[in-house]
Amino acid sequence: MDLKQLTDALTTHMPPIMRWAGTVARRIRKFDIAVDAKSSGSANTDALTIADLSVQELIVACLRDTDPIFRQCRLQGEESTGDFEKFATEAPYSIVIDPIDGTKGYRDREGCAYSVMLSLQTPDSVEYSLVYIPEQGENGSWVFACGDLVATGPDDPNRPAADVVRTLAPIIPSERGSSKKIYLIGYQQQDAEKAQLVTDAGLEGVLAADMGGCHYWTFARGEFTGSLIHSPNIYDFPVGMHIARILGGDALWVHNEQPVHLRETWLDERADMERLPGIVACSADRGVLKTLCELARDWNPVRYQD
Repeated sequence: MDLKQLTDALTTHMPPIMRWAGTVARRIRKFDIAVDAKSSGSANTDALTIADLSVQELIVACLRDTDPIFRQCRLQGEESTGDFEKFATEAPYSIVIDPIDGTKGYRDREGCAYSVMLSLQTPDSVEYSLVYIPEQGENGSWVFACGDLVATGPDDPNRPAADVVRTLAPIIPSERGSSKKIYLIGYQQQDAEKAQLVTDAGLEGVLAADMGGCHYWTFARGEFTGSLIHSPNIYDFPVGMHIARILGGDALWVHNEQPVHLRETWLDERADMERLPGIVACSADRGVLKTLCELARDWNPVRYQD
């Protein structure tokens, strides 16, 4: 399978689909949409709505029907809805969907940080990322990464979505914002304690509830300098890893400071999602990565203690 042909097809077909999906999510948010399904004990992880299920169904159906090249890929989604059997079971590339990232805030109508996310992954890397943030700005906003480009900007519904994405303003590393903020999540009842340790190390630990915006937007633009996540899932975290690597940084396992790959995952049955093992530091700044790895090297790599 030709990678450029595949990423070109994604850039042609997926922006309008993501825009439609975001419009559906924005509309459904006005109703009583909560669903009980997950039991990990984390409010952020366990939140699930009709929108997660509906948006994923829409994206999967569009991938199925728009270009035959998509069916040659594996398909992975955070939820269980959609015609997954129409896609390859063995393939060098996986299309990965997070239909609503930030479901808890979305469900509780707290802020506008939720997003619709898609990435193209291999066992070792991420080749394409597209994030649509339906309620950021007047008409929504985009984060796009492919090749050596990371770009962000507002949506313009008066133009075809693919044209908007192709002309987004690129992030220039030397002009990117400077911040000490580190996003933390996944430590169960110890999130606040771990965030304070990050702050004590000279950075600024920030909890999910205090983000104030879509992490992938703030990270791409330098409003956050990185993240320190316990057992990140494969549906949203790889987008941050992708952005960091394009901008000159990396995502590293803190216990050995080795680059993260996607060959080794585990099924979190409580949350019904695939995760990477251990604790992962991610930043475009190599000095920040060093600080985070040294800080968290001996933290418990096991997500659940019971």
